[in-house]
Amino acid sequence: MSDLYTKGFTQNRELSWLRFNDRVLSEAWDETVPLLERLKFIEIFTSNLDEFFMIRVGSLFDIQHENPDQIDKKSGMTPGQQLERIFEEVGPLYQKREQIFDEVEKQLRARDICHLSFRELEENEKKCVKQYFKASIEPILSPQIVDVQHPFPHLVNKVIHIGVMLKHKNREIFGVIPIPAVLPDVFYLPGAHVRYIRVENIILEYAEQLFAPYTVAEKVIFAVTRNADVNPDDEDFAEEEDFRKRMKKVLGRRRRLAPVRLELSGPVSQGFSQYFREKLGLEETQIYVTSAPLKMKYVYSLAGKLSKTEQAAMSYPKFTPVWPGSVRKGESMIRQVEQGDLLLSYPFESMEPFLQLLKEAAADPSVVSIKITIYRLASKAKLVESLCEAAENGKSVTVLIELRARFDEQNNMDWSERLEEAGCTILYGFDFYKVHSKVCLITRKGKSGVEYITQVGTGNYNENTAKLYTDLSLITANPQIGADAAEFFKNMSIANLQGHYHHLLVAPVSLKSTVLNLMDREIAKGPRGRIRIKINSLTDAEIIEKLSQASQAGVSVQMVIRGICCLLPGIPGKTENIQIRSVVGRYLEHSRIYCFGEGAEEQMYISSADFMTRNMERRVEAACPIYDEKCRARIHRIWETIEKDTRKARVLRADGTYAEADPGQEPLDSQQFLMALAEQEAAASEAPPSGKPGGLRRALRRLMGR
Repeated sequence: MSDLYTKGFTQNRELSWLRFNDRVLSEAWDETVPLLERLKFIEIFTSNLDEFFMIRVGSLFDIQHENPDQIDKKSGMTPGQQLERIFEEVGPLYQKREQIFDEVEKQLRARDICHLSFRELEENEKKCVKQYFKASIEPILSPQIVDVQHPFPHLVNKVIHIGVMLKHKNREIFGVIPIPAVLPDVFYLPGAHVRYIRVENIILEYAEQLFAPYTVAEKVIFAVTRNADVNPDDEDFAEEEDFRKRMKKVLGRRRRLAPVRLELSGPVSQGFSQYFREKLGLEETQIYVTSAPLKMKYVYSLAGKLSKTEQAAMSYPKFTPVWPGSVRKGESMIRQVEQGDLLLSYPFESMEPFLQLLKEAAADPSVVSIKITIYRLASKAKLVESLCEAAENGKSVTVLIELRARFDEQNNMDWSERLEEAGCTILYGFDFYKVHSKVCLITRKGKSGVEYITQVGTGNYNENTAKLYTDLSLITANPQIGADAAEFFKNMSIANLQGHYHHLLVAPVSLKSTVLNLMDREIAKGPRGRIRIKINSLTDAEIIEKLSQASQAGVSVQMVIRGICCLLPGIPGKTENIQIRSVVGRYLEHSRIYCFGEGAEEQMYISSADFMTRNMERRVEAACPIYDEKCRARIHRIWETIEKDTRKARVLRADGTYAEADPGQEPLDSQQFLMALAEQEAAASEAPPSGKPGGLRRALRRLMGR
């Protein structure tokens, strides 16, 4: 597969990701998106780009240092060439972000929501800001100069700083003010309307006072982005036997890694720029000048400053995940699962049935053990309380918690300590393999022996993101799946990655090989073959090659890939039978669905794994077959809805760009439709039967304006 790029149907991973993030930014350009939500999409784009530089750009610099001639399999580029292309592509994205931000701000001002510069303040507001600066900001600032006695400071990753070039007695001296995390991002001015100024702009205004008696020749707001791609399996950390302690060392190291980007709030002189480059070891291409804010988390507080009427006019209509229509309220969850499989569809349906299942299991005398793999948790988690309660009730509770969930490491360490204190058995996974699977197993003493209830999901057990990400969660009493899950947890507890399973597909052993075999089965059918895949990313060279073979055999391949896609569809003789869509909307598309064949021959799975080499070969992942016909029908309906999306879906073209999906067709937003469907099914399950068929269908047509 080393020469895959020579075959003409692949593209570079990093450039594909930048095009995806451009899709996110385009949502902020969409006039049909409510105004505050457009501002949030700019923030999401900004946060995404921050992480991209910290992880992907950081890792490319590492590779360039270790092996500068290493060739990317999908594009044939060296690390240096990839970095060069990335820097070229990112510049226009900054310009687009600035343009969209200015337009959104202009529309917000028309509604008396004003993001102000210092010079725009009215005189009474300037006095108010000055008082705030003197009382609440200046006392906690630590301005510093750089000279012989004062070395250049460590600039913390993504912390906003004020940089100044000072003059004093014919000398030029650099000065810097880090903005403490305890300060709020913005200061809201008193008055009837929402008027605010960012705190860094206040500090910038008073920089001269902070550095008296020096004269400020230049000043700028800036932030340094550092390489955050630290691997806890590196030799530097190998001697630390306690994995929690090892991760604490990793987090400490991450804060001090090499700079990969410098952002400036405005242009500076050549001398000032040269000073930054020399001190930070950056090239000019790694410096980005933008008038838009360098950090935008403050946008989430804006709604709280508005009236309910204003909030409603500028935000998505409020939606609370509903209790699933397929689950009976007030009845035992264990009994319902015994009667048939349940499939929860987040965020349209609530996670609450699964949480109630755990709570019930914690108190049920027949439950002997609960085992679960955890990758990310919310900062407040009912799930943890139920696990702790189960342990305190004398049940065996085993929690495999992944401490290397990037940027959630500290949160997971805190939860691991809480669970351990309650009496849970804590496992931390494996060196070199992250445990990314989402599996929970409840074991009970039944009338005829051991009985299992197994939950397998596509997303994390995070009660916050379950309201924001589209995910699927299967809960089943199928004894064969339960037996596989029991074998899975036994293997996890003895560090055996080579386990054998009859129904579950588990990486790194059987998941990829089975997917390839199922693709071969469809290839053998020729034009009768059918492959349907929904994932977040596609980068694995072997799978890409197999998909091309399927296309060349005439197999119909339809894929929904939210983000990175290294395969280019629609190339004659290579990928012309492959269609790829991407959906970016109100919710983050996150579910993974694999379907091979159709009708009675179809094999369907939901999974935690994307088609990336790291997921298939360097992580513990799980895919679970869907056997229940009602659950299969629900997944088909989700797929068909996404296929008909003409509002938020885009079609990937052969040149790697995106085009509108089915322009001219009846407008449909798949996420909006699935929200409406969930609400109607929930209402129908609670309402007495009307005796009139088709009521749900008619109500949905009304909701969707069709």
